[in-house]
Amino acid sequence: MDWKPPEGMEEYLKATEICDCDNAELKRRAKEIIKDSQTPGEAALRIFSFVRDGVIWKVDAIDLKASKTLKKRGGVCQNKANLHIALLRAVGIPARYHQVSVKKEGWKFMSGLVYKLTVDPIWYHTWCECYLGKNWVACESVFDEALYKGMLQQGLATEEQIPTIDWNGESDLIVVNPWIVEDVGSFSSLDAVFKKAQKEASRPRIISWLVSWLVLYLSNQHTDSIRKKGKPSKAA
Repeated sequence: MDWKPPEGMEEYLKATEICDCDNAELKRRAKEIIKDSQTPGEAALRIFSFVRDGVIWKVDAIDLKASKTLKKRGGVCQNKANLHIALLRAVGIPARYHQVSVKKEGWKFMSGLVYKLTVDPIWYHTWCECYLGKNWVACESVFDEALYKGMLQQGLATEEQIPTIDWNGESDLIVVNPWIVEDVGSFSSLDAVFKKAQKEASRPRIISWLVSWLVLYLSNQHTDSIRKKGKPSKAA
């Protein structure tokens, strides 16, 4: 890695409380992921692939630090986008958050109960944008390949709705395009938004927490069952 970050991009490279791109383990992992990359574009593609398939979508707290999501290897769209941005910033590639509200129709892979309890439209949906060359490029890594294929097999999404989850490193990849209700905009930090979202989702009493934990656990099991159907068979 011998490139230098472009000038005037400091706010898209700095660490925040939740986007802790200065975390030692996260920085080590980022360098490992992009090992031998010759250009920022090549490095960005490798980080995209790692976050997309190496960090699965699952229900979890929203206000997690990127380093914690890295350890858990899973999280909701905000967690994945936050980790994606942190890994890019850790290797000197400017990155920012893009936020929209979306119809919950695109999240049918959640269990029936969680799907019913989810507000419509869903606020706080987030993806990563990185600065390559002289342009900002969207590179949404929300669905891993197995989940995407499982969704198609189960009729939870169509190829017309999501033609691809592959990013070429040049063009915008926005996976949730069919379900966008409102474009909120791009931001260098969403710490306050993530904390507010998690606070609104939390419940004060221990019994409520236990019930919530069980429901979310069962929802993740349901999502995993769809993901397994999208994985290639051993005989293939």
